[in-house]
Amino acid sequence: MGGGMRHGPGPGMAVEKPKDFKKTFKRLLGYLKPWKNQMILVTVAAVFSTLFNVISPKLLGDATSSVFESFTSGTSIEFEFIGRILLLLIGLYLLSSLFAYVQQYVMAGISQKTVAALRKEVNEKLARLPLSYFDQQAHGDLLSRAVNDIDNINTSLQQALSQIINSVISIIGIIIMMLLISPLLTLVVLITIPLSLMVAQFVTSFSQKHFFKQQEELGIINGHIEEMFTGHQVVKAFGHEEKSIAEFDLINDRLYHSSWRAQFISGLMMPLMGFVGNLGFIIVSISGGLLVLNGSMRVGDVQAFIQYTQQISHPLAQAAGIANMIQVAIASAERVFHLLDEPEEKQEDATTIDIEELRGNVVFDHIRFGYEKDQPIINDVSLEVKAGQTVAIVGPTGAGKTTIVNLLMRFYEIDEGAIRIDDVSLTDMSREQVRSLYAMVLQDTWLFNGTIRENIAYGLDGATDDEIVDAARKAYADDFIRTLPEGYDTVLGEDAANLSQGQRQLLTIARAIIAKPKILLLDEATSSVDTRTEMKIQKAMTKLLEGRTSFVIAHRLSTIRDADLILVMDQGDIIEKGTHEELLAQGGFYADLYEGQFAQKETAS
Repeated sequence: MGGGMRHGPGPGMAVEKPKDFKKTFKRLLGYLKPWKNQMILVTVAAVFSTLFNVISPKLLGDATSSVFESFTSGTSIEFEFIGRILLLLIGLYLLSSLFAYVQQYVMAGISQKTVAALRKEVNEKLARLPLSYFDQQAHGDLLSRAVNDIDNINTSLQQALSQIINSVISIIGIIIMMLLISPLLTLVVLITIPLSLMVAQFVTSFSQKHFFKQQEELGIINGHIEEMFTGHQVVKAFGHEEKSIAEFDLINDRLYHSSWRAQFISGLMMPLMGFVGNLGFIIVSISGGLLVLNGSMRVGDVQAFIQYTQQISHPLAQAAGIANMIQVAIASAERVFHLLDEPEEKQEDATTIDIEELRGNVVFDHIRFGYEKDQPIINDVSLEVKAGQTVAIVGPTGAGKTTIVNLLMRFYEIDEGAIRIDDVSLTDMSREQVRSLYAMVLQDTWLFNGTIRENIAYGLDGATDDEIVDAARKAYADDFIRTLPEGYDTVLGEDAANLSQGQRQLLTIARAIIAKPKILLLDEATSSVDTRTEMKIQKAMTKLLEGRTSFVIAHRLSTIRDADLILVMDQGDIIEKGTHEELLAQGGFYADLYEGQFAQKETAS
């Protein structure tokens, strides 16, 4: 953009590495506070579901002991006793399944509501961030934070939280049951638990940095894809397909290696945990057999204990596996929280100034501005524009033309001086009040996915069909709209690709016309239409702008000959100002520009 507008970094930009795992984890848990009662219900359901599962091996062991004792003593098998146990087991398994269903159902609602709240917070945050933030960030990386990272958090919340609750309760319940059966064997099993935790911590310490790197590279590759997709015509026109593919392959290769390392290292956790669990199983089996032989334990209790040994290894391994999901979630949460912690535009309340009473006199009073403090773009500009005047701004690229428009809209705050409308400083009004005074048409068209009618009506809340059609006629868009199969109800696809660039520009002009602004800002607004249409628009604008102040940025000087005032800018200063005839008579910078364009036109003809 003109006026020194800075673009965001390219796809190779570095994303800040997460710094505080515990702080991020604690902050993420804070989003669950509104659902505290539901979380209690989930915990209670998990307790009962796990309790009924934990009791089952002991009952099975009692049945096994009954059969074994009957066999060794030569007495008949107590089928009635075994039958009661089997019926009890069926009831316990059914109740366990019911409580597990309740737990999963409620947990799914909690996770979706939590992520919906986080997504809403991110969306609202994006609306409160200053324009300068978006100038400095790759759009693909922002999209990755708002979409991919939040999806990662959603998956982790829904799966990890339920599994953590189940694992903790299962471990506690199993340890209690094992202690009731044999404190000695329980001690043997408990020796393996710290070993399992050490294995999990060891693997996590290596895999964590690779999960962070994976999320960083994912944001970078999204930025590259978004940039290449939006500019694919330019890429093809200049024959940079191979270069673009090579750059993608480079980023993709980094993403592959970081993802591979993260998944491989974290994948080692389950086999290692299984190995430790099997060691405990072997020790328990041998020790339990010896205790049965000396009469210290019943065979059914050994069977139950072995089942508990197998059961406790599962939640331990599951808890270790959850660590992978948590690492991805924390890496994603850190990136999202980094966005949420960015400095915002100062929120302003609407003042008591009656916007409708303002006429549109604009005064620039010694304004100075730079996107970087030590690199001024606007040096010392003073100007007075009367209501209803059309002011054209011309000059070479980087002269500060678009920056003037950005300052008028309060997209950026000036460093020194003041801009006043009817003696009211822009800073004395809220940004919303300031921007309600303007309608803006940019060189780069923006139309959303919707009907043509909706896109034009975007400029005025509650616009009627008659107002929409009238605005389209004034912008000379009505004729081509009616030739479309669905007319005003034609749905525009992504980037309105089903219309030509000139047609898209006409719709944005119609959108500005329907807004009925006090001040109109046109930044190369007619650069994408043909000469005949441009002349028609200029005539329509002449009538439309009666009583309205307008600022027009133009490169084709033939389009601004009738402007009330022409400002010639160069390197942030107004070097010439006057009407078209006055500036030609001066024989200065403007005259050279005009004669250069006229000579080019003569040569072309």
